[in-house]
Amino acid sequence: QVQLVESGGGLVQAGDSLRLSCAASGRTFSSYAVGWFRQAPGNEREFVAAISSSGSSTYYADSVKGRFTISRDDAKNTVYLQMDSLKPEDTAVYYCAADYGYGSSWSEYNYWGQGTQVTVSS
Repeated sequence: QVQLVESGGGLVQAGDSLRLSCAASGRTFSSYAVGWFRQAPGNEREFVAAISSSGSSTYYADSVKGRFTISRDDAKNTVYLQMDSLKPEDTAVYYCAADYGYGSSWSEYNYWGQGTQVTVSS
């Protein structure tokens, strides 16, 4: 089992950058794939990015491709989401999730953090 805590959210202007962190507990974190999802008010939770357990594979939603970068540092039990060129439509609560599988569906992940708010003003 793994517990996840997100951090790094905040209020920024369009075009700015933020780096979100997902810190995990548990000695087997390197065995888990990790995904980032987001949910804006009134919207369903949507996939943002995922990284495989080895870190060799990454996958992005088309809406963030080229602007966001997911990475992991297993020595620190942390996965990062570097978000550049932020847009107002990126405003949402961002969640990280982990499981043994690697996919873009929220139902594939059993372990979730509490979320961190990202607000991008125009």
